[in-house]
Amino acid sequence: MKQSGPRKRQGSPGEGSRRKRTRFAVDAMHGSLARKLRALGFDSAYYKAGSDDEMIGIAAREGRLIVSSDRMLVARATSRGAPAILLKGKSDGIRLGEISGGAAKLGISLKRGGSLCSLCGGELRSLSKKDVVGLVPPSVESHHRLFYRCSRCGQIYWHGGHWKKLRSLAKRLQER
Repeated sequence: MKQSGPRKRQGSPGEGSRRKRTRFAVDAMHGSLARKLRALGFDSAYYKAGSDDEMIGIAAREGRLIVSSDRMLVARATSRGAPAILLKGKSDGIRLGEISGGAAKLGISLKRGGSLCSLCGGELRSLSKKDVVGLVPPSVESHHRLFYRCSRCGQIYWHGGHWKKLRSLAKRLQER
């Protein structure tokens, strides 16, 4: 079954991606968080392989903010001048609040673009209802009118129940 995605208030989800959005480097412990950050409109690279030093180097070259629960990784990144936030929370909701607070302490303003594919980070393009016939379950096709497809991997999204949860999580980024 395909996943539902967040809704952007105006236009299609990928529309806001032309402006410069905050870029994250998320370590291997937080794959779920990386997916949520993408769905919320952040460019989030997920590093599940490679050394900490490689991750720090790539993040520094690409202007990414490192988020991790690994104290040693955060300390090493900080000592090399790469911005990093240490996550202590046990849920993604709490972690999003920590990212917001940590970014503020670092003087970094969080900038979202339009929603990205939660799987690969590709741009989402609007689809008409007729374009999803046979590609989504019939119940989804009959109950929803807005659909999106990832331009990179082809994943299809719609505004299902997951969308409300993501909107609630997005508020965590604005609380601080």
